[in-house]
Amino acid sequence: MSTIAHFSLEHYEHMVDVGSFAGEFRKRVELIRGEIIEMSPIGTEHAEVVNRLTEWSFEVTQGRSMRVRVQDPIRIPKNDSEPEPDVVWVADRNYARVHPGPSDVALVIEVSDSTLGFDRSKKLSVYAEAGIADYWIVNLLDQQIEVYRAPAGLDFDNKSIHRASDAVHPLALPQAALQPSRLFE
Repeated sequence: MSTIAHFSLEHYEHMVDVGSFAGEFRKRVELIRGEIIEMSPIGTEHAEVVNRLTEWSFEVTQGRSMRVRVQDPIRIPKNDSEPEPDVVWVADRNYARVHPGPSDVALVIEVSDSTLGFDRSKKLSVYAEAGIADYWIVNLLDQQIEVYRAPAGLDFDNKSIHRASDAVHPLALPQAALQPSRLFE
């Protein structure tokens, strides 16, 4: 007998809409492959790096036809998931009625310390299966940016690690550059 209930994306979104995780029931959660996962509290270093990533993202995307979203959901119907990446670049359009989907996403960035294993496995497979072309993990433990590209099934064919001044260039804006040292100074 299983102790885990599987929720469809629609069921989960209904729960969110009716306030199941708000008010006195406030929980930071996300839906991953039909399971409601409680999110870890955000530490000070994590928050600072998310802020630096956000500032950089707004700098390089200014005047472009994309938006920067911070710790907001993206909707992945293919695998009943609604993760809340730390930073995501999406197509510039109105998302008042529905969260961005895989076809809207240009870049997903997760900042990881205690969630590193989860971000490298379960979340990585969710993003790969959805066809997200550019997935970065900002690894706080090793002070590096792990870049995953070329989704293939539940994994990515192209993986690279960037440290110090070894700049990373987003696929959506190859002229933009982020040096990991900017995040870890």
